[in-house]
Amino acid sequence: LAKRSGNQFVVVELYKPGLNFTMQTYSRGYFDDSFIDVRPHRELFKRRRNLLGYGITMANVIQDSNSTKNHLPLEDRQELQYDAVSKVCWVYAKLAFEMLNATPNYIYSYRWGYQVNGKWSGMIYDVHAKKADLGTNCIIFRDRLDMVTFADKVAPLRMRFVFRQPPLSYASNIFYMPFSTNVWIGIGVCAAVCTVSLYLTSKWEVKIEKNPYQLDGSIGDALLLTMSAVTQQGCFIEPRRAPGRIMEWVFFAALMALYAAYSANIVVLLQSPSNSIQTLRQLAESKITLAANDVDYNRFIFDSYQDPLHASVHKRIIPDQGKPQFYETFDGIERIR
Repeated sequence: LAKRSGNQFVVVELYKPGLNFTMQTYSRGYFDDSFIDVRPHRELFKRRRNLLGYGITMANVIQDSNSTKNHLPLEDRQELQYDAVSKVCWVYAKLAFEMLNATPNYIYSYRWGYQVNGKWSGMIYDVHAKKADLGTNCIIFRDRLDMVTFADKVAPLRMRFVFRQPPLSYASNIFYMPFSTNVWIGIGVCAAVCTVSLYLTSKWEVKIEKNPYQLDGSIGDALLLTMSAVTQQGCFIEPRRAPGRIMEWVFFAALMALYAAYSANIVVLLQSPSNSIQTLRQLAESKITLAANDVDYNRFIFDSYQDPLHASVHKRIIPDQGKPQFYETFDGIERIR
């Protein structure tokens, strides 16, 4: 609206927040040979931040429990395990309503919105049909861009698999893992040194006396006694003199300590999970049974990917023959346990 004021025209914006609201004015500028814009911001959303209590309807998706309809507007923090995404979005949206001095209204739907046989459902339909002014945290699909306008995300939304790593014994050779490579090499070197020492002492003993129960001075008998010690087995031949027996005692004592440490590590490794699955490809190639939470977007999301990796995951969850692997949250967690 332009109004003459002396030798110039004063330009004022006129608008209503709603049909039943009184007319509001906002100074736009004045005209004196040329138009002078006095607005601090030209963007409309920066200038009209007071909607004077105008009602804005928000579409909310309820999929876990109907009780969310009661807890959501009250914000009583009850049953937080149900419809967590919708409750988080509601908190952020209410802050926006307070900043705009708008009155929040809400409607509920059981789907985010998908096109089936040319017809839309859920939140997308509510917004497109003007039953709601906005919806929150709806995943961007290409076909949805023709129906609604997307802004920034309110809360992060990602689809992830929750699983228990397979036992370490399924993915690795746990019999080699208790000791490092250097320790295994050290054990082999010690066994070789012990064999040579027993061989030398047995040759010395044979020169002094001969007995059917003593080593005959050959490398074979020394190696046989060493292997008996390594495998924790007895041997009917043994050194008869102090030098050989001292060497035998030291070797058996060292192996006893090694076996105690080895057994303790094996027990720990048997109870340890592995870290063999770090990527989606590794998960798809594993023998773990894959399933999905029984919500509507999980039944549609896999169809939007055509690459071999996602297609293989899709076939494992929704096989061509057999029952689809969809479970409720508590049932799925119990199966993982």
